[in-house]
Amino acid sequence: MSTSSAPSGASADWADFVPGQVEVLVQRLDPELPVPGYAHPGDAGADLVTSIDVTLAPGERQTVPTGIAIALPEGYAAFVHPRSGLAARLGLTVVNAPGTVDAGYRGEIRVTLLNTDRSTPVELRRGDRIAQLVVQPVSRAFFIEAGSLPGSARGAGGFGSTGGFGTTQSTSGTTAGVDGADDGTGLGTQRGEH
Repeated sequence: MSTSSAPSGASADWADFVPGQVEVLVQRLDPELPVPGYAHPGDAGADLVTSIDVTLAPGERQTVPTGIAIALPEGYAAFVHPRSGLAARLGLTVVNAPGTVDAGYRGEIRVTLLNTDRSTPVELRRGDRIAQLVVQPVSRAFFIEAGSLPGSARGAGGFGSTGGFGTTQSTSGTTAGVDGADDGTGLGTQRGEH
């Protein structure tokens, strides 16, 4: 697999191929469904569809098959993202967003959907677009154990360390009661250090 020229031997509409695009082999497990495709030029996410009819009750989650399997080049991964329109209109999202498809995975891509609406079921029909697949280059890290880490401006400030709704001011003017809340030094504090 390369990124330099149109591939040969496979069936696809190569009129749309642009040099520099990443070749991703797609196996249609359901030949009546389309391969992933982009709705508009410049889109980052290719549409994934459901291969079955499914109804999700309020608060229900279900893993839905897409009818496709892919082979990514080494050094790439694909990430399954929710569709913003489905989230805004129906409250439908992807539970583990983004879901990761590793380069070595050859099974069917399945998407775990969640209906976050409290009162209305979500009905999906076979062929409906349910998620987006974003293909990206990824780096593999070489992890080196260290006895200590070099300092940084952020330090160990974690959740809420950059401020926001969770910080409160005490009468003495210091930030209180929030894990990782900024104490005015910009370095953050941890619970128990107040």
